[in-house]
Amino acid sequence: MNNSDMTIPTEAELLARAVAMIPWLREKAGAVEAARMVPKDTIQAFTEAGFFKILQPKRWGGYEMNPNVLNKVLMELARGCPSSAWNVMVLGVHPFEVGLLDPRCGDELWGENNTALVSSSYAPFGTVKLVDGGYVLNGEWLTSSGCDHAAGGAFLGGRVADKNGEMAFRSFWIQAKDFDIVDDWFVVGLAGTGSKKLIIKDVFVPEYRSHVIGAYGDETHGHVNNLYKMPFFYVFYAAVSSVIIGMARGMADLYIEHMVPRQNLNQAVGAAVQDPFIKGRLGEAAAKIAGATARVLYNTEEAWSYASEGKLVPLEARIRHFATNQFTGGECFDAAHMIFKKTSTRGVWLNNPMQRQMRDILVGANHITQNQDNIGDLLGGCMLGNALPAANPFGVKP
Repeated sequence: MNNSDMTIPTEAELLARAVAMIPWLREKAGAVEAARMVPKDTIQAFTEAGFFKILQPKRWGGYEMNPNVLNKVLMELARGCPSSAWNVMVLGVHPFEVGLLDPRCGDELWGENNTALVSSSYAPFGTVKLVDGGYVLNGEWLTSSGCDHAAGGAFLGGRVADKNGEMAFRSFWIQAKDFDIVDDWFVVGLAGTGSKKLIIKDVFVPEYRSHVIGAYGDETHGHVNNLYKMPFFYVFYAAVSSVIIGMARGMADLYIEHMVPRQNLNQAVGAAVQDPFIKGRLGEAAAKIAGATARVLYNTEEAWSYASEGKLVPLEARIRHFATNQFTGGECFDAAHMIFKKTSTRGVWLNNPMQRQMRDILVGANHITQNQDNIGDLLGGCMLGNALPAANPFGVKP
C-alpha cells in the first residue's frame, strides 16, 4: 500500500477535533447508555477524525504518532461521553499491537480496508492449546468493548505452555468470522461500551498471529519510526488512565454548570458559588485531576524520549511508569466523588448526567489497569531493592 501522499494531521488538529465533539457526545451520552453500545455513526465520526490511525503503522495508512496524542484526545472525548471515549481507547490502542506482530497480520487485516477495527478480551477466560504451527482456542472471553464495531476481529489473551513447557501469557489475533458475540453486558456503569462476550469454538491461530504480550525487545518489524519500541502494556494502561482522567474532567465540567446558577439553602451564604465547601471541594478535586493528568503525560513523554530515538525504555522507568499510572483510577474516583457529594439530592436523579458520569468513573476505576493495591507493593519493593516476582508484566526473569 502506497501512503506517500497521505496527509497526517497535527496533534493540535486532532485535539481540536476531539474538543469540538464534546457537546455532541454529551447530548448522545444518555442514548448511548440506554442502547448499551456506541452507535455506528459515532464510530464513523471518530474514524473520519483520524483517531483510530494515531497509533496505526504508516505502512497501512496510519500516523505512528507519539502515544500522548491519543492520550490527550481521550482526555477530551471522555468529558462528553465516557463510553464512547472508552471505545476509542480500546479500538485505538489495538493498531499499535498489530504493529508488534508479524507484518503478515497487518496485510491480512488492512490489505483491503485499512480502517478495520479490532476489539479485545485479554483476561485468560478460555483455553489455549499448543498445536503444530500455532494454537487452538476454545471458550468464552468476556468484556470485549466495542466488539460490535470490530470488523477486523479481536485480540484474546491466554496462558499456554511453549514447546519447552514454559508458561507464557500470550495475545492472539482472531478474525471476526471466528467468534460469535453474546450480549451479556448489563452493568452499573460504562454500559454504552458494548463490552460483550465472545464465543470461540476450535479456532486455529497461526503462530505469526500471536505474541507474548509482556515481551519487550528491539524488533520493530521494519516500521517507519520507533513507535513500536514503546512497551505495549505501558501504552495500553496509560490510555485507560487517560480515559478516566477525561471522565473526571467531565464531572468537574458538570459540577460547575450545576453550581453556578444554584442558590444555597443556607441564607447566610446565598449563592452556591460563594459556599466555601462547594468551592473547596472543587479546588481539591481539580488538583487531584491535574496531578493525575501531569503524571500520565510525563510518564509517556519520558518513555517516548527513549523510543523515538530508537532506544529501549530502561526497566526502572518502565516499572515506575507502569505502576504510577495505575493510581489514576482511584485518584479520579476520589476527586469525582468529592464533588458529587456536594450536589446533594439533585445529583442522584436519573435525568442528571452527573450520576451517570459518577457511575462510569466507578466502573472505569475498577479496571485491572487501575489496580493500585498490588502495584504499590511491586513498585515499593523494587525501590527497596527487591527482585521482580517471577510473574511480572515486563518480560523480565528475576
